[in-house]
Amino acid sequence: MVKLLAVAALVAVSVTACSKTESGDLEVEKPVVGTQTDTLNVPTVEVGSDTAQVAVPNVDVRKDTASIKVPTVKVKK
Repeated sequence: MVKLLAVAALVAVSVTACSKTESGDLEVEKPVVGTQTDTLNVPTVEVGSDTAQVAVPNVDVRKDTASIKVPTVKVKK
């Protein structure tokens, strides 16, 4: 129970030690002797789609018949 409370307190402190600036960067306070604030530059990601031409082979489908030998089974009573 004590370990759970200690972990919960540590998580609460680490969550409140981060803040986001107006430009989208993150400010993180590190727990050294006192506190030290570092700014992390978060990259911007642009997501889109593009169309590409791909060469595919032309496959002709024809019906054909073939003679094959199949085994037959006769059961006698």
